Amino acid sequence: MTAIQVNGLTKFWGKIKAVDRVSFQVEDGDVFGFLGPNGAGKTTTIKMLVGLTKPTDGSATVAGYDVVKEPTMVKKRIGVVSETSNLYDELTVYENLRFVSKLYHVPSRLRDTRIKEQLDTFNLSDYRGRPFGKLSKGLKRRTVLSAALLHDPEILFLDEPTSGLDVMSSRNLRQLISELAERGVTIFLTTHYIEEAGQLCDLIALIVKGKIIEAGSPEALRSRVQDVPLLEIRFEPEIKIEEELLEEVPAENIRVYSDRVSILTRDVHKSVTAFTVLAEKRGITIQEIQTVKPRLEDAFVQLTGLTPDSMRAEKEAKR
Repeated sequence: MTAIQVNGLTKFWGKIKAVDRVSFQVEDGDVFGFLGPNGAGKTTTIKMLVGLTKPTDGSATVAGYDVVKEPTMVKKRIGVVSETSNLYDELTVYENLRFVSKLYHVPSRLRDTRIKEQLDTFNLSDYRGRPFGKLSKGLKRRTVLSAALLHDPEILFLDEPTSGLDVMSSRNLRQLISELAERGVTIFLTTHYIEEAGQLCDLIALIVKGKIIEAGSPEALRSRVQDVPLLEIRFEPEIKIEEELLEEVPAENIRVYSDRVSILTRDVHKSVTAFTVLAEKRGITIQEIQTVKPRLEDAFVQLTGLTPDSMRAEKEAKR
C-alpha cells in the first residue's frame, strides 16, 4: 500500500515559491529520503504533509487521509521529529514522555507500559529523572524520537535527525532508524548528508530550489554516473592543493581532500597526464592512482551541480 501520495504540491511564502509542484509516493514500510541543500524546500514539504501549513496548490494523502481535509486523522497516525526540539527543558525525561502520551491520547492504562518500552528501546532508563535541558544533544534527540513513537505511529517524519550530533551519536541514531524500518514503520527522512541517505533509504528524491530533479533508489541514482569513471589520485598528506590549480585537468567534477584528489572524468588518460604534469610542477609526490566505482555523492554532484561540502557549509552557516 501507499503510505504517502503527493501530487503537484506547491507552497508560496508571500511571493517566494518554496515548493514547486512536487510529486512522489512512499510505500508502506519504506525509508524515503528527501535530500537537498538548505532552503531547498524539505522542511516546508514536511510541514504541509503533517498539517502545520496548508499547500498553496496540489494535494497529498498521508496514511490514506487528505492532509488538508482530514488533518486530525493524519496526525493520529504520524510521529514527527523536527530539527529543533519541542519538549520542555524544565521537565524530566519521564515527565516529558508522560505529557506527550496524554497529548497523543494514549490510553491511561497503557501509558506507563509504553513509556517504559520507549525508555528501554532508546537506552534512556538511566536518564528518566534528569531534566531534558540537562541532556546532551544525542540524548535529547533520542528522547524526542521516543516521544514521537509513544502512540505507535504508522509513519515517522524525521527532519534532519542527525544534524549537529557527534559521530557516535549520529551512528547510534542511524542504527535506531534502521531498527524502526525493520519493524515496518514508514519513515520520511530529510537530510543534507548524502552518505546518510545512501545508508538508510530505499528511495531518494533530490530537491533543489523547491523542485524534485531526480528520484530513485540509491543504486539507481549511482547508475546515472556509472559510465563516467571516478579517478582517485593519492599523494603525500598535508600538501595544499587549491582547486583553481586543477582547471587544466579534464574532468566533469573535481574534489580535493587532504590526501587525495577525486576526479570524475570521461577521459582517464588525459586527466592522469594533466595531473602528473601539475604534480611535477608543484613538487607533489603521487603515491597511488586508481579508478573506483562512483559513489552516491558523485551522482548527486552530477545531477544537482552541488557538492557535499557546499551543502554542509550552508547548513553550518544557518546554524
